[in-house]
Amino acid sequence: MWRRYLCSSSSRNGVQGAVEKKWDAVIVGGGHNGLTAAAYLARSGLSVAVLERRHLIGGAAVTEELIPGFRFSRCSYLQSLLRPSIIRELELGRHGLKMLKRIPSSFTPCADGRYLLLGPDSELNHSEISKFSKKDADAYPRYENQLLKFCNFMDLLLDSPTPESLHGDRSSFTERMKDKLQKSAFWSRCLREAMSMGQKDMVDFMDLLLSPSSKVLNNWFEVYAFLRVENAFIHYLQGDVLKATLATDAVIGSMASVHTPGSGYVLLHHVMGETDGHRGVWSYVEGGMGSVSSAISNAAKEAGAHIITNAEVAQLMINEDSEAVNGVLLKDGTLVHSSTVLSNATPHHTFTELVPQNVLPEDFQLAIRNLDYSSGTTKINLAVDRLPQFKCCNPCGSEAGPEHMGTIHIGAESMEEIDAACKDALNGLSSRRPVIEMTIPSSVDKTISPPGKHVINLFVQYTPYSPSEGSWGDPKYRQLFANRCFSLIDEYAPGFSSSIIGYDMLTPPDLEREFGLTGGNIFHGAMGLDSLFLMRPVHGWSDYRTPVRGLYLCGSGAHPGGGVMGASGRNAAHVVLHDIKSNSSTA
Repeated sequence: MWRRYLCSSSSRNGVQGAVEKKWDAVIVGGGHNGLTAAAYLARSGLSVAVLERRHLIGGAAVTEELIPGFRFSRCSYLQSLLRPSIIRELELGRHGLKMLKRIPSSFTPCADGRYLLLGPDSELNHSEISKFSKKDADAYPRYENQLLKFCNFMDLLLDSPTPESLHGDRSSFTERMKDKLQKSAFWSRCLREAMSMGQKDMVDFMDLLLSPSSKVLNNWFEVYAFLRVENAFIHYLQGDVLKATLATDAVIGSMASVHTPGSGYVLLHHVMGETDGHRGVWSYVEGGMGSVSSAISNAAKEAGAHIITNAEVAQLMINEDSEAVNGVLLKDGTLVHSSTVLSNATPHHTFTELVPQNVLPEDFQLAIRNLDYSSGTTKINLAVDRLPQFKCCNPCGSEAGPEHMGTIHIGAESMEEIDAACKDALNGLSSRRPVIEMTIPSSVDKTISPPGKHVINLFVQYTPYSPSEGSWGDPKYRQLFANRCFSLIDEYAPGFSSSIIGYDMLTPPDLEREFGLTGGNIFHGAMGLDSLFLMRPVHGWSDYRTPVRGLYLCGSGAHPGGGVMGASGRNAAHVVLHDIKSNSSTA
């Protein structure tokens, strides 16, 4: 093993230093998964170089000061999914990670003057839901408890590489026997977990995975009638607010409707995280989401990883004789040598742009080309001079109230409204009444905005990548859509538009260009049932290995998928270490 090489993040000098040695492992992309993989590999004694295209690390988990004095979590904006094992093993608290719980966690204002607050307080939840339905208030704790059971089962899957079949030409007889024993142990653990849940819960679990989220929620909560008037849904009874609030978790970041089969899994995906041991609790991160990446980076650098910014990888170097990786070529012509490369880029970017032509098997290339990167996501980051005042609440002045702490759901008082917004996008139109998740992290985190002023995040759906009625490259069209979002918020919080100091809008093409998110998809690929577990990214290659010897995936396009989890990076690092150990023992 090369001696560990300790250096802080750098650019030109770092690139020059990277040329002067052969690394045990090179990681393409300094997103949170790439940094996580770097930390585990460096802690195991490998010399590791992380090459990041942008001027700062973090990928989509970054904090940027786009307007003087205002620090934005520019892409990802909440934390819950980061695996507890990573927080514990990398000692991220010691490296600066501080999570700020949101209590309450959710606020949904209604046009009729009512509102719904939800959070970790069971008594508050019962009281709030009872304003709409006593029956739903009684059912809600049972609904939460069932999801918690399913989350416990998911922990085993999230923290383990998939039990993928070994490729015969890559392993010895002894290695294959060890692999069979490991897979048997994995499936035995799964069986034990399933038996502990019982048959009824397992059937309910399968129903959740396969069903539309609308069906899942309708099975739990009351069903209400709707009257369509001028393309808007008006309730006969304003009772669907709870289901609409919960359903946003099932479609966030996707181009799917609440009626799309399999959207129930995405619902589960967004509740299986935790904050400080409390399941399903989402938090802000002090200093913004860039603090997550910074803490992981600090752990990696302490272990000896070398992190280099402004270092864009143009192509992987493949040895023609062995058909194995032997390094990367940077865009400026610099060669960085290593026999192990981990890509934190999307599978599309990795295999269609970085891997040279005529290297990959045709069936693998076809499967990669057919991956779904459709996205309906636009992120708007705003600097405002005052808090929004919701007309359904008593005025709070300059002090943040409960309605400002958590996720504020705008424009989604029913599941049918969410579906209507999705249908617009599927027809090539930016949603006429977008679904907006608003968060105000500065209501809790005082480090990211000037006194008396605030940072606001808008996670907006649905916006097609290539709208039929305009172009995201047209400033007038962009402004029109931004104003549509602001006007919708004005309906619930009059005067909101006039509070805006400035804003930054990232449409799907912007997310692709700025952060390398193919199609603008925040998960590195759709989270449908055909793209999970043994099928992620494609069938036969779910264990982070690839058809190119020495090349691994470590980003969200690999198992277990998107979100700021770090699981892909951690699991990939363990697979790499296993392979290096195996190769050393047979050398």
